[in-house]
Amino acid sequence: YALRPWPWIIVALCSLVVFPDLASLQRAFPNVAAQVVKHDLGYPAMLTFLPAGLLGLVVASLVAAYMSTISTHLNWGSSYVVNDFYKRFVRPNASEGELVLCGRIATFVLMALACYSSLFMQNAKQMFDIMILVGAGTGLLFILRWFWWRINAWSELAAMVISFVVALAMQFVVKDTLQDWQKLVSGVGITTAGWVIVTLLTKPADEAVLRRFVALVRPGGPGWAAVIARSAAAGEPQPAGAAGSDMPRAILCMLLGCVAVYGVLCATGYILYGNMALGALLLGAALAASVALVVIWRRLTFEP
Repeated sequence: YALRPWPWIIVALCSLVVFPDLASLQRAFPNVAAQVVKHDLGYPAMLTFLPAGLLGLVVASLVAAYMSTISTHLNWGSSYVVNDFYKRFVRPNASEGELVLCGRIATFVLMALACYSSLFMQNAKQMFDIMILVGAGTGLLFILRWFWWRINAWSELAAMVISFVVALAMQFVVKDTLQDWQKLVSGVGITTAGWVIVTLLTKPADEAVLRRFVALVRPGGPGWAAVIARSAAAGEPQPAGAAGSDMPRAILCMLLGCVAVYGVLCATGYILYGNMALGALLLGAALAASVALVVIWRRLTFEP
């Protein structure tokens, strides 16, 4: 995460020198339609400087990356449709052959929907913005579900649906009336309020499931104290360490890790831009965070 993005970023920086504006891109590629000449053309434009052999390798790698991603998401999506919806709610006794057929139909439908939705996209940034809004909206839930026993499957379903609808609304309805950061903050707020309301209005997971989760995962923090207390009152005390006494120290390690990674990432950028002082400061912060992480990590206690 600290070093891998920089080959891409360096190419982007070079593209700003070679193609400083859209007019220069249009002059370099006069046969490309004007509506296609956008800022995201800078990367493929830089590929034209590669010799034939390297260009072929890059094209093959891009095709491989696309196929691995799209096949993963299609298989992932069809498995949701088959296992979590069709087999669970529609045909619980469906045969393996029927499930395979359902999976193939789901894969085809998902691919068709993906192709259709791409017709509404003007550039790659639009899809990236939608992914950021969806991920930011559900991110808090996916973290808090480890720390609060009350979160259930309906909470996650609500968060995914609400964040997706909000992301589409921000991209195609609100559009330019809000800045990007305002869309992000608004999306997180709306999604969070939505899944919290759904959580409080729906039943929690089965008590036996909650107690088994505590016994296996040992979640920390006060969010699981109620389950641990009920388990003890019922004569089923949880094993030592279930209360997560090391949780504050573990969270500190997480923060130190973030400082170390992003410190190196940003320091590399400032050094490339010639800002040695700030780059050295960030490298020093990253080094200090790394040392502190190693020291504190050794003091963490993980119960067997």
